[in-house]
Amino acid sequence: MLKLNSYLETHSEPAWERFREAGEVSLTESQQQVLRALFAVSPFIARVAERYPNQLLADFFANDGAISIDDSSVYESKLNKLLSECDDDRRAKYKLREYRHCVMAKLAAADILGQLSITEALKHFSIFADAAIEQSLSWAFKRLVAKHGTPRDSNGEAMPMLVIGMGKLGGRELNFSSDIDLIFAYPEQGETEGPGRNLEHSVFYKRLAQLFIALLDETTADGQVFRVDMRLRPFGQSGPLVTSINALEHYYQEQGRDWERYAMVKARLIGASAADEKTFYDLIRPFVYRRYIDFGAIEALRKMKLLITQETRRRGVKNNIKLGAGGIREVEFIVQAHQLIRGGQEKSLQTRSLYKAINGLVELELIENERADKLIENYEFLRTIEHRLQQIDDAQTQQLPDDELGRERLRCMLGEADWASVQARVDDCMASIHEEFQQVVGEQSEDDEEEQSLQVLWQDMLEDDAAIEILEAEGVDEPERLWRLINDFRQESRRRSSGPRGRAAMARLMPMMLRHAVQHQHPERLLERLLSIIKAIMSRTAYIELLAENPGARTQLCKLCMASPWISNQLAQHPLLLDELIDPQQLYTLPEAKNYDALLREYLVRIPEQDLETQMDALRQAKQALQLKIAAADISNVLELMNVSDHLSALAEAIIHEVIGLAWYQLTQKHGKPEGTSVENTGFGVMAYGKLGGEELGYGSDLDLVFVTDSTYEGVTDGNKPIEVQQFYLRLAQRVLHLFTTRTTAGVLYDVDLRLRPSGQSGLLVTRVKSYARYLHDDAWTWELQALVRARPVYGSNSIRDTLMDIRRAALMQPRNDEPLKKDIVSMRRKMKHHLSASRMDAFDLKQDDGGIADIEFITQYLVLKYAHTHPSLCRYSDNIRLLTEAQQEHLLDDVDAQNLVNAFQIFRCESHALALQGEQLLEKHNLDTERQAVIRCWNKLLGDTEIEPTDNN
Repeated sequence: MLKLNSYLETHSEPAWERFREAGEVSLTESQQQVLRALFAVSPFIARVAERYPNQLLADFFANDGAISIDDSSVYESKLNKLLSECDDDRRAKYKLREYRHCVMAKLAAADILGQLSITEALKHFSIFADAAIEQSLSWAFKRLVAKHGTPRDSNGEAMPMLVIGMGKLGGRELNFSSDIDLIFAYPEQGETEGPGRNLEHSVFYKRLAQLFIALLDETTADGQVFRVDMRLRPFGQSGPLVTSINALEHYYQEQGRDWERYAMVKARLIGASAADEKTFYDLIRPFVYRRYIDFGAIEALRKMKLLITQETRRRGVKNNIKLGAGGIREVEFIVQAHQLIRGGQEKSLQTRSLYKAINGLVELELIENERADKLIENYEFLRTIEHRLQQIDDAQTQQLPDDELGRERLRCMLGEADWASVQARVDDCMASIHEEFQQVVGEQSEDDEEEQSLQVLWQDMLEDDAAIEILEAEGVDEPERLWRLINDFRQESRRRSSGPRGRAAMARLMPMMLRHAVQHQHPERLLERLLSIIKAIMSRTAYIELLAENPGARTQLCKLCMASPWISNQLAQHPLLLDELIDPQQLYTLPEAKNYDALLREYLVRIPEQDLETQMDALRQAKQALQLKIAAADISNVLELMNVSDHLSALAEAIIHEVIGLAWYQLTQKHGKPEGTSVENTGFGVMAYGKLGGEELGYGSDLDLVFVTDSTYEGVTDGNKPIEVQQFYLRLAQRVLHLFTTRTTAGVLYDVDLRLRPSGQSGLLVTRVKSYARYLHDDAWTWELQALVRARPVYGSNSIRDTLMDIRRAALMQPRNDEPLKKDIVSMRRKMKHHLSASRMDAFDLKQDDGGIADIEFITQYLVLKYAHTHPSLCRYSDNIRLLTEAQQEHLLDDVDAQNLVNAFQIFRCESHALALQGEQLLEKHNLDTERQAVIRCWNKLLGDTEIEPTDNN
């Protein structure tokens, strides 16, 4: 029996009085005492008793005065009976919620009063969730089958949707007020069969999933059954709600990430047939459990834990018994680290149950009995607290309360004398878990390096005052700030063990890097950038040794980092680029722009064409290395502005060519090729817009592309698995996008923007050239024609390139009425400035502010669209400088204005490149008012008298 103090009795009085006044249920005196005590600690139980008194309390108490709870085996039959009486969604939702609240209130009461062990409670919560999932899905499936027919497999058997339970649901260790992490799949593609309108299986199962989620997750006047979280599915929130088993397998083979491997340890099919279970487990087992002893799993888990820790710090979370140091999550990490490392070889560790996994570790002598018992004891204590916290108000929380009422409720349920006792038990428990976690996942390292120049700053036990004095003696202007950087990094490196060899290499390197920093004019700035890179390679001893043993590499690293934070960020994100620093002469030697194709092929030549993952990484590494060369030449003034953009654009074009070649190979290997095509003449073309189209690409620019084909779309491909030609080109475009934008260990190749294709985001991914020409002639908006001014073909056979240039020329050369053209251009410029300008009073947005790059681009586009029908030479180029020069030679722009615009554009672009290398957007240092005013005068002369209708900028 709970022992209430006067504080809890007083706070529970209003709820108890409301319940008594309703007077719907007769209770004995002892039953009233029990119920009132439960009201005092659990407003949730009080709410359920008040809302559903008869349903909850009719069999709430057993004959012996204990709480009467059903055997977990009856949940399914009771839910089935309740739902069988429901003929619409609204009624089904009500019945599910009513039953859920009553079941959970009774389980909460029994749990609080000590009738259930922690394992019994976990079993009840999990089995009830399984039953709710299975019966809700069955009810929804019947509803949709009646409307759209039955989805059947190749044998004619009905196919239910497969529900994969993840996390604690998958491990049958669900907590009291947990959400449920689910992934949906279906066995085969096809169409439903029945009297109603047949649907493709993908559409049927998507609708089924939506109906099912609404049954459980939708918040009605009666609340929810479960919060359904679908973020663990392939591609997360951007991925399809339901996917086929084949697509699921492909995803985990091609793109499965470390955290997904960790999550899949708990994956369990709910209510599926034995055949479906075997198919699913055969699919995920190789992904989760490696055939070798996988010590790399420790680093992956450590990184995941670090991310969680950073997030809890960012949110200011304290006293979190799940995510905090020594919390429930660390117990799970300890166990799953062993499972991922050795599970491929030890079948006893291939289990979703934390308890069974710990038993397996004991049997394999990977953990001592005493440590295992202590770990389980601490885990169960925290899980008990987690349940009590959630049973207070049916809220998903693992946060110890900081208010008096919350603390009193928890203290009372735990049977402690005061809050200090609760806190002490929790602290001791979490400290014990964290110590075990550090031993398994995050063991700290000892430092045994010998002292050398500035080495004392790298030693433990150095007082702040002493360190600051040393830095002052080195002539550092802000020694406190520099010491904070050093000390923080030193502490972090101690926590991230790299073994004796790694520690020794770091001990050699750090004093030398500190020497570089303190000798620099801006030591804090340089050191901050250097440390970001060293953090990234700290666990890669070979790179630490490369820098420690190669003075030239260290010198180049410091030079590049000081010149550009963009470069230092690239090096930190992609440490393989450090190889480029070994030979400084090679670093600053650029290829000719026309040779990037050959260089890329050198990177790929030794990689088998079927090794997609390695090819994707190699392309990314090649791009990063070649971009680094361009940036190094840029900051050393080896390249002029125009040449920087030429090289970046030529590199992008070469990569586009390689990516399409890879995509073509992969697709034709599977489906064959359309008739009359070959790798040299694919029938596929790419039109580049924006910066690439204008050969003005910058560091970090994305690619604005439009995909076209000159195919007639007749027939099918000639492979073993032929598909329609239109489908072939769609898949080719999708594969190209995948190769460009998928984030691998080497990052993303390029971000690709396809919104400039005909009809924008609602348009087809690939457009036939005739449709492209027709759209530009008949339907294109003025802003689309402005974009076309900067467009050019960057991939395709000579024939398709010529066709695209003819289409562009024809569209640009259409005669236009000057006044509507002016109004459209001025209106678009105003909208762009309103939405995109990031200017401040003390800074100049080079792109969007008045007199900036956008004004020059719009002036150029206006001249082309106005005069191209009588001056065809304006269609020859796509870059602003040559177009302005052409307009001057055609006497469409006077010499002074033309030179002013070209001069301003070159200066702005040069400053824009410099800002990109500095990781900045707005210009603060240089006064460019003279150039800006020249641009504004030209704008006013050509477009300044245009009146447009006011627009609603909101």
